[in-house]
Amino acid sequence: MSLAPTAKLGRSCTVHQRSQVHVEPPPHPWDYRTLLILLTVHLGALFAPFYFSWSAVVVAIILYALTAMGITLGYHRLLTHQSYRAKPWLAKAIVFMASQSAQAGPATWVAIHRQHHANSDEEDDPHNASRGFWWSHIGWMTVLPPRRLDASFTRRLARDVLEDKFYVFLDKFFLPLVVATGALLYFLGGPSWVVWGMFVRVAAVFHATWLVNSAAHKFGYRSYKTQDLSTNCWWVALLTFGEGWHNNHHAFPTSARHGLKWYEIDISWWVLLLLAKAGWVERVRIPSPERQAKTALS
Repeated sequence: MSLAPTAKLGRSCTVHQRSQVHVEPPPHPWDYRTLLILLTVHLGALFAPFYFSWSAVVVAIILYALTAMGITLGYHRLLTHQSYRAKPWLAKAIVFMASQSAQAGPATWVAIHRQHHANSDEEDDPHNASRGFWWSHIGWMTVLPPRRLDASFTRRLARDVLEDKFYVFLDKFFLPLVVATGALLYFLGGPSWVVWGMFVRVAAVFHATWLVNSAAHKFGYRSYKTQDLSTNCWWVALLTFGEGWHNNHHAFPTSARHGLKWYEIDISWWVLLLLAKAGWVERVRIPSPERQAKTALS
């Protein structure tokens, strides 16, 4: 395993330096496609008490772990910030797991997150936390998708992701693939597996991911100097396998390790260490002690 301390790990990420990339307002106030997906997922999850089985709960937990880990290790730390390199087969497997979150395809997700880092908690931040908890948690999605689905926006901010044909395929067909997973669950375990393994699991991953945008910009403590509202929120970190150490992340965006203190549990980092030991990932980037000390709050 090669650890690559980074000398210049400020708020900018590797591929998209902080800049004023203006996001135009959407052409209409609501995105009905996104609203329909959100409503369907949450209504489906309400049937959970009527389709309870222990096997369905186990399936939901396993798929939650795989999907949420796919978001943090695939969409976020690998594609968006390039904080490590993985074997091509492993990278594609992790990113596929992330696409099963039903949030977006890889290029779309990456473009939005790079826009967030370029303008954190400012006007052009898609989920600007200074506009309030509920806006950053869920409200922004009801108006952003028309711009989010604009090809030029994604192409400008995630051009490197679009160079991979598999990722382009996932960007186009992630939603049918999620539905196909639901059909497979029905075949294997019946309605209870669909309700728990699909609706409950997707809803849980939705809110866990959104809490990074909302709770981790409001609750917790700050260890490093950043020009935004990012915080280190321990309970969000537990739900998201390490993403809740958000102030650490905003201070050092290209760091593969988010929990920088010994007591900051970062399960995704532990998984990366195991994958590195197996020889499947390399060039794992972490901030140097000197950089951490220079950026730390007094």
